[in-house]
Amino acid sequence: MKAEGVLHFTIPVKDLDISEAFYTGVLGLTRVRRNNHMVFMRCADSYFVLTLSENPITPNVGDKHDIHTAFIYRGLAYDKMKTFLADQNIRIFKEEDRSHGTFQGRSAYFHDPDRNVIEIMDLHGSPIPE
Repeated sequence: MKAEGVLHFTIPVKDLDISEAFYTGVLGLTRVRRNNHMVFMRCADSYFVLTLSENPITPNVGDKHDIHTAFIYRGLAYDKMKTFLADQNIRIFKEEDRSHGTFQGRSAYFHDPDRNVIEIMDLHGSPIPE
């Protein structure tokens, strides 16, 4: 048996209003629906859920980025997003320009309001196995 795809993933948050505003207003993603515990979000043909967490949200120490969520912004959209993040006083703490590996292209890492790490990537082509 094989799964057809990923239906959604969950990002833990402490305040639905602040997180919804960040993911819609800063990242430009779409709210599908909301209840008192979750905001269902869409990014193109993919979905994720912002879920209130009763537990501390500490996926990475400091500016480590091993646990993160990545969104694709190609070409000029990537450059505009970096400028927009700076205008919003959102600090990019790491940038890369990968020419080999599974995911190739420019990327930038920053934190959401709960310190979850977000990566934006100017992905070149599609993922290629190493």
